[in-house]
Amino acid sequence: MSTGKLVFSQVIDHLPLHTFRQCVKRYQGNYKVKSFSCLDQFLCMAFAQLTYRESLRDIEACLRAQSNKLYHMGIRSQMSRNTLANANKVRDWRIYADLAHSLIQTARKLYQDEDFGIELDQTVYALDATTIDLCLSLFPWAEFRQTKSAIKLHTLLDLRGSIPTFIYISDGKLHEVNILDDLMLEAGAIYVMDRGYLDFFRLYRLTKACAFFVIRAKSNLACRRIYSAPTNRGAGLLCDQTIKLTGYYSVRDYPENLRRIKVRDLETDKTIVILSNNFTLPAETVAQLYRRRWDIEQFFRWIKQNLRIKAFYGTSENAVKTQIWIAVAVYLLVAILKKRLKIEASIYTILQALSVTSFEKMPLNQLLTNMDYTNELDENDNQLILFS
Repeated sequence: MSTGKLVFSQVIDHLPLHTFRQCVKRYQGNYKVKSFSCLDQFLCMAFAQLTYRESLRDIEACLRAQSNKLYHMGIRSQMSRNTLANANKVRDWRIYADLAHSLIQTARKLYQDEDFGIELDQTVYALDATTIDLCLSLFPWAEFRQTKSAIKLHTLLDLRGSIPTFIYISDGKLHEVNILDDLMLEAGAIYVMDRGYLDFFRLYRLTKACAFFVIRAKSNLACRRIYSAPTNRGAGLLCDQTIKLTGYYSVRDYPENLRRIKVRDLETDKTIVILSNNFTLPAETVAQLYRRRWDIEQFFRWIKQNLRIKAFYGTSENAVKTQIWIAVAVYLLVAILKKRLKIEASIYTILQALSVTSFEKMPLNQLLTNMDYTNELDENDNQLILFS
């Protein structure tokens, strides 16, 4: 007879239960609940994320097939799809959002010394949003266009370790630039953004908060050159200028000088113009920072491929947000155990292993360090690998 904890239970051991209970109490998640507590709900949904379950019926069938192991997984109540669907519909999604924010703080401490390819002491963030398309008849509350619904996942990503530090879920109509109003700005940090966030009034708020930004300029930028610094044109740096905005509204919204750097990509021969309020970093470093903005695009593609956030188990706004926040919490749990157990395998490899061994009884460290993952890229050349 095998002894020891289930692999799933060893993953959940990294969940701060005291913090979870505080989140449940804050929003009265277990108020008048006689069975199937918020913890049971979270464990069932986490199981669905780790094992790639596609529907409520799928979750129910798998858990009932292993009903003798549910107690050892931490699930104390009988699970049915109707019970889980009702819990996702009525229990406040903010319980799991607050839990995910707590896990973010833990993960950031573990990854604060992670190398991201640029030698900088400052924290570097990438800000962007991704759209998840929905069916208009099933999700009318998320109206996007006349023929379809959608939600947007606005994310601020810490480039050290690819840890999301801020997430906001909105309907598809909310423009990305509005999220700049909700950010808690960090003095000295660098925010890397695409030109969709080019709003000089909001960017000036970053400058007044002693934060820095690196953003792509639009083609119709009206400005006047004040000074040109020497550049290495052989490396693709066409100009490094100090400029003053000349447009009526732009100069009113941003009265100070800006830095304008024009870069040509030597591989694609494309030219882009970058704006920044940082005048101390070398122009090459600023260009490298903007190139790292691609990391957040890879993060969005990765979570859509490996987490259950494109097909939803419920159609209400609360159910959708609950599923997304639990998916984020599971991602963070795996990232945390990777660091704590000093596992060399990528997050993708860990998730694949957990998906087929959740009911096994073997030490998690042994399972994840004895795997042969050397041929992982050969097996899935298009798979994005984080934490490699």
